[in-house]
Amino acid sequence: MRIRIKKLNPDAAMPHYAHGPEEDAGMDLRALERVVLSPGVAKGVPTGLAIELPPGYEAQIRPRSGMALKHSVTVNFGTIDPGYRGEIGVVMFNLGRADYVVEKGDRIAQLVVAKYEAVEWDEGDELGDSKRGAGGFGSSGR
Repeated sequence: MRIRIKKLNPDAAMPHYAHGPEEDAGMDLRALERVVLSPGVAKGVPTGLAIELPPGYEAQIRPRSGMALKHSVTVNFGTIDPGYRGEIGVVMFNLGRADYVVEKGDRIAQLVVAKYEAVEWDEGDELGDSKRGAGGFGSSGR
């Protein structure tokens, strides 16, 4: 699949599969500029990229597990809709106790392109039975 991408800044780095698309679902996104993340604060980090997704596809912004484990820094899951043509930004959170510096060019998130189904709701008074029923929030045990 080919998707049109635009660099909004000449320093922007193209999304890249670290191990190739045969082994990786997500492509690394890189920071366009240096950003200091203070503890407990969310901040948007620009990538300098915009994309043109075809109808029926979304792009998901996902955290990098290594950043969360090693530095207590994560990202807000996000969805890029097929109609959006603006800059891809990554909302980052510092869950640690000290400032964390994102340097220009750092890998900050993963981008996963996925197909989705549009739905129409069929409102009714009853839902079909299931084993789980209405159980949630830990109802299946540890």
